Amino acid sequence: MSLESVRAFFAEKAPDIAIIELDTSTATVALAAEAHGVEPGRIAKTLSLRVGERTVLVVARGDARLDNRKLKEALGGKAKMLAAEEVVALTGHPVGGVCPFGLATPLPVYCDISLRAFDEVLPAAGALHSAVRIEPERLAALVEADWVDVCQAAT
Repeated sequence: MSLESVRAFFAEKAPDIAIIELDTSTATVALAAEAHGVEPGRIAKTLSLRVGERTVLVVARGDARLDNRKLKEALGGKAKMLAAEEVVALTGHPVGGVCPFGLATPLPVYCDISLRAFDEVLPAAGALHSAVRIEPERLAALVEADWVDVCQAAT
């Protein structure tokens, strides 16, 4: 159970953070923003990418778009999105519930600087209807993420 691995992660590393479970799907940025009553940028989406032989996770603000040139520069190669089956196999989380917490496989995590525009963001929590409210700096610290600039500037 993906949600259970996220529960275990927070029980061990940050017991003060509550997992929010809703009756409605939060599987997309738009659905999550509506369900939580926040602007889409506050939804912290986790993208699963392959860069050469490495698989990495990039957490960015929900309304940000990846910049291929910045990605290549920051991560050392061209990035390709993983197929849904690979995402589930590597993270243990379903697409729409992917987050950097409670991963099935240890993966490098990168947080895009776009998250720093907010005092609090809402990443998924391992299921299509779950999330947590967390400060971007604390998110990065909990998952030992490196900060990168890999998204296009907001327009």
